[in-house]
Amino acid sequence: MIITRRAFTTVLSLTGLAAFAGWSPLRLITGAMAQSAADVAKPMSLPDMALGPADAPVTITEYASMTCPHCAAFNATVFPKIKAEYIDTGKIRYVFREFPLDIKAAAGAMLARCIAKDDAGKYFTVVDLLFRQQNDWVVKNTTDTLTRIGKQAGLSAQAVDACLKDQALLDKITADQKYAGEVLKVDSTPTFFVNGEKIKGETSFDEFDKKIKSFLKS
Repeated sequence: MIITRRAFTTVLSLTGLAAFAGWSPLRLITGAMAQSAADVAKPMSLPDMALGPADAPVTITEYASMTCPHCAAFNATVFPKIKAEYIDTGKIRYVFREFPLDIKAAAGAMLARCIAKDDAGKYFTVVDLLFRQQNDWVVKNTTDTLTRIGKQAGLSAQAVDACLKDQALLDKITADQKYAGEVLKVDSTPTFFVNGEKIKGETSFDEFDKKIKSFLKS
């Protein structure tokens, strides 16, 4: 389904998602090739937002939707442990990619990109803020709440409005999501790839710890 600007701005003004229930990125998935580490690492339309050294022996790539409660829970409870144990110590590279499950998630992803620009550290900070305030901006008026979050990060109301009307940015997010669905077989969030090996769903730190250590030893 083509996401038109009119539909996008209309939905952002709604309280719920019912009026846009017909849109789903899962409809973009028509078939798939077997994924590999090379497929996961392939450059996207948008530059990767990543923490950790580029030459780290282990790379974790997360596909997440800003409106996904399981993604928010992972961000709050598991990611900080991975960051402290493995990212901050330079042992792994962690890549975050947007896979919006609804139009509001797409708006959140666009805002994070506009605020951070090319600053990966700032991007992860904004993503953390969006996840922590998820209930506010998803349940309440999305545009007003995202404008408030944008202002907290230093953007004017006009800059937030311009960001959410950026069709080129929305097209790039959609294209990257389409690639993830068709080639990597991502069909839910969160989905992770550890050196190309897929892990679906909210996963404990212990499970990641075992997986990372197995790659570090190999």
